[in-house]
Amino acid sequence: MNNPLRRSFLKGAGALAAAFSVGFLDPIAVFAATWNKTAFSAKTVLDAMLASGYDNAEESPDIALKVPDIAEDGAIVPVEVTSRIPDTVSMAIFVEKNPNPLVADVAFLNGAEPYIATHIKMAKTSVVKVAVRTGGGTYTTGKEVKVTLGGCGG
Repeated sequence: MNNPLRRSFLKGAGALAAAFSVGFLDPIAVFAATWNKTAFSAKTVLDAMLASGYDNAEESPDIALKVPDIAEDGAIVPVEVTSRIPDTVSMAIFVEKNPNPLVADVAFLNGAEPYIATHIKMAKTSVVKVAVRTGGGTYTTGKEVKVTLGGCGG
């Protein structure tokens, strides 16, 4: 089969691979341009929140955090977060007792719905904390999740 769209895609992918291989493009810079190494390397929730700009957050009932009370496997803990706070521009997920507490930091551009659904790793029973940044402030909520097996720390 001769598919021109497939052929164009493969040519573009080949050109991108060639640019990576000769050093014209740095794959880390291309795919993780906004990586906040300090925040993701922090060892405490407080340090991670400070480094990622979520410090001084106040509690808010307008953040809906859905996590299980008990996670049977710490390697795959489902998390859903919705912010009902107007002008939400980003949300971050922290796990208090993980070796690196910042799990995710997601920006919402051009009026995107402030909603996250993912699975996270948890080292042990801990508080899952969510922080929300808006045009006018920073807000947070959290819930303890009991981990009964596995986890990212053992």
